[in-house]
Amino acid sequence: MIILIDFGGQTAHLISRRIKELGVECLIVTPEQALDKIKNSKPKGIIFSGGPADVFDKTAPTANLEMFELGIPILGICYGHQLIGYLLNGKVVSGEKKEFGPAVLELNDSADESPLLQNVSKESSIWMNHGNEVTELPKGFISLGKSKTTPHAVMADEKRKIYGIQFHPEMVHTEFGTQILGNFLKICGLTPKKAEINKEFVESLIKDIKDSVLEQRAICALSGGVDSSVAALLVHQAIGKNLTSVYVDSGLMREDETETLKKVFKEHYKMNVVIVDAKKEFLKALEGIDDPEEKRKIIGKTFIEVFDKEAKKISAKFLVQGTIYPDVIESAGSKHSKNIKSHHNVGGLPENMNLILVEPLRNFYKDQVRKIGEILGLPNSITERQPFPGPGLAVRIIGSVTEDKLEILRKSDKIVTDEIEKSGIKLWQAFAVFTGIKTTGVRGDNRAYGQTIAIRAIEAKDAMSANFAKLPYELLDKISTRIVNEIPEVNRVVYDITNKPPATMEWE
Repeated sequence: MIILIDFGGQTAHLISRRIKELGVECLIVTPEQALDKIKNSKPKGIIFSGGPADVFDKTAPTANLEMFELGIPILGICYGHQLIGYLLNGKVVSGEKKEFGPAVLELNDSADESPLLQNVSKESSIWMNHGNEVTELPKGFISLGKSKTTPHAVMADEKRKIYGIQFHPEMVHTEFGTQILGNFLKICGLTPKKAEINKEFVESLIKDIKDSVLEQRAICALSGGVDSSVAALLVHQAIGKNLTSVYVDSGLMREDETETLKKVFKEHYKMNVVIVDAKKEFLKALEGIDDPEEKRKIIGKTFIEVFDKEAKKISAKFLVQGTIYPDVIESAGSKHSKNIKSHHNVGGLPENMNLILVEPLRNFYKDQVRKIGEILGLPNSITERQPFPGPGLAVRIIGSVTEDKLEILRKSDKIVTDEIEKSGIKLWQAFAVFTGIKTTGVRGDNRAYGQTIAIRAIEAKDAMSANFAKLPYELLDKISTRIVNEIPEVNRVVYDITNKPPATMEWE
């Protein structure tokens, strides 16, 4: 077993997932719990996660020095790397140049002999996300590699088997990330292997739900997206007629959402699906609200109010949601993590909610959820749907939400998705954003003053990181031309070329 100490990193859970994918048990603990857990469970290795704090801040989470004397291999990642350097009397400073996003790792000659870097190329792509850096190594450590702005991107005390890496091996953008984590497991005396989500795994998940809900009635928040659809079907398989799925038409949805949902769940799976028209309630609650955090929380509160009403009709005790792990971690899901944005079904839930939450996908990532959906037999039209935010188009409108803005955005979004689908290009996500910026244009021989629509198209695997898609200019030209020609209120289209991090998937 590996113990992972979570110092509040946005990807701490992703590190755990990578270790489990390699066939090794991984227990996540807080820094405060760590030493006792290590002594009691006797793990084969210890990993320090990343985190948002500065190691030299007096309030920053830290590690007990006794851990370094136990003879257990240690790997520090990002903040964990800096913490090792700091605690063992190296020097950590705020870097003159910060690194957020892709970088290149250059290994030096010493790396050839290090078991941590076996079968890793001399030069490879890595993913950085830091402002501080180790500038002087602790006694007994050697430097194994650098990036353009970080002199000690990899350090090692081979004698004590203590390692630090400034980059994130858990990110899919780190070319040899899985190899490095597998190498660390070998250093720990463990044999890495590939673990998969299979039929037996899904059957076990269904049994867990059945054992949790028993004979009680449950109500499911069904949006028609991948996450809520898979959650609904999992719980339906577990408790059958005791589940009522509620689709709330908030007026914030994509085109044709309601019809797609009816066809799949009511007709194909014969599930009990109730459709509630709540457009007026949502638009009234959002009237004049500009702040994205407030919008998310209002939407979460309004959803729960609607569900409470429906739940009372059937005496439901549980509320099923399609919350997945990126929702949780961006809403500050661990003790030392920072809030990025409140998800309407995590940070946006009211404290006095009358329903008990059931979130069967809470520990999974989007690609894992798709795999579970495939095993359950959901059609490709659902499992391959692009992610859609729970608060809907409200968080793709910068500023206040109105019916007019929703209509403009809905039409723009349909053009974006239709043209990309026609092109045959497969993306994680592509959508339009109503920026709320008006600019001058020309229509005919007349001056026009219209809206600006942004296009966001991204490539990703698990939603914790992403690259903007390098769409062909011809395709972008076609999308732009259609939007300004078919939607008279719009006279400018721009393309978002920002990766995640530093940006998030959505604009709000």
